[in-house]
Amino acid sequence: MIPDSLIDGYKSFLGDRFARERLRYETLAETGQSPEILVIGCCDSRVSPEVIFDAGPGELFVVRNVANIVPPYETSGQFHGTSAAIEFAVEALKVRHVVVMGHANCGGIRSFAQKSAPLSSGDFIGRWMSIIAPAADTLEDPGEVPSEDYMARLNLAAVEQSLANLMTFGSVRRRVNAGEMELHGAYFGVATGHLLVRDPATHRFEPVVTDVGVPPSLFRSY
Repeated sequence: MIPDSLIDGYKSFLGDRFARERLRYETLAETGQSPEILVIGCCDSRVSPEVIFDAGPGELFVVRNVANIVPPYETSGQFHGTSAAIEFAVEALKVRHVVVMGHANCGGIRSFAQKSAPLSSGDFIGRWMSIIAPAADTLEDPGEVPSEDYMARLNLAAVEQSLANLMTFGSVRRRVNAGEMELHGAYFGVATGHLLVRDPATHRFEPVVTDVGVPPSLFRSY
């Protein structure tokens, strides 16, 4: 049976949010979706983009995977879930913004930094996380036990790499160069709620709300 918590949550949604926004849902069903923002986030249960950005139905097109990674463009493999979502958002929905959002305490980043043993014979996580190896090469050797500061900086470097990988998609590159779309990097602190946003000119990640404490070491370029 489906968990009772999901049934209870659905009933709450049906009696509250759906009731309040029914007309909006009906309009979306009739006219289709037209979000202006694609968010590429982590599948971590603590970092839902819709919650963090207080978004309503139809406002965000969201793709989530382990460690919010954008792979480089390539066509040799058979399964390209993230690339398919990017293709649809850019080519069909014509989104105006793409946000790659990393977050603190990311398990995928931690597994890469700590060189964790595979969880299964498929080693799906290990092979997926190997995509960020070039980002790790831009940082110092973390040693035997990577620090939390190192892992935070690796996360930001991985976001930077994902932004570069986005530009390997021809459709993304064309629309960015034509001024039709912008790429953005962000980083969310799970415990603190702070949000850092990448300055495209300096490549530094700066806090959106300045009175939230953010470690100075995160204010750097990659």
